[in-house]
Amino acid sequence: MYLEVKNVKKSYGEGGSFAQVLNGVSVSVNQGDLCVIQGPSGSGKSTLLNCIGGLDLMDSGSIQVDGKEIYGLSQEKLSDYRRENLGFIFQFYNLVPNLTVRENIQVCEYLTDSPLDLEELLDTLGLMEHQNKFPSQLSGGQQQRCAIARALIKNPKLLLCDEPTGALDSATSRDILILLEEVNRKYGTTMLIVTHNNSIKNMVDQVIILKDGMIKQDYRNDKKVLAAELEDL
Repeated sequence: MYLEVKNVKKSYGEGGSFAQVLNGVSVSVNQGDLCVIQGPSGSGKSTLLNCIGGLDLMDSGSIQVDGKEIYGLSQEKLSDYRRENLGFIFQFYNLVPNLTVRENIQVCEYLTDSPLDLEELLDTLGLMEHQNKFPSQLSGGQQQRCAIARALIKNPKLLLCDEPTGALDSATSRDILILLEEVNRKYGTTMLIVTHNNSIKNMVDQVIILKDGMIKQDYRNDKKVLAAELEDL
């Protein structure tokens, strides 16, 4: 198993503001799988993703990625873990406004000794003709493509996506999901996708549903469909 999460607990605040966000979450994900994490607002989806990404420190439990335990790592070691293993895609693209598309991607290219081929990535993501534009000159979908390219250039084993289509219209959302599907197929990247969109679960290998900080459902999707065939995006 590539990702193993065991009895993870995470809380915020104290006294009257105390909130138990994750309450003993255990789940595992196979290498190379597309996995969706769903649940109502406040269910702990993004917190779980952030704990796996080493952005939030869990109170207790265990998270192993490719056999390596991240609980208890120092900030320096967590930084190494993120650089060596992870790519992040968020709802808001977080592009550097005064850098071109190409330069935004190169920022992360320099973080690894074995990056993907930049020209191939630009071509795969349909960014070749936009590579010298600044973020303000791009549509929302093009900015998200740039954010995906920036995350992928490091050739991460695990891609963490927090509402990657949340700010996009339905047609552009479908394009981005087709792109993620192609990346998964081409590079074998394991992906965790947090989303409110109920249709996305139909294109993935595994569906995890959270409620009140606990796993309510965790199942394999035996009727997986192509992203291009998704309805009601």
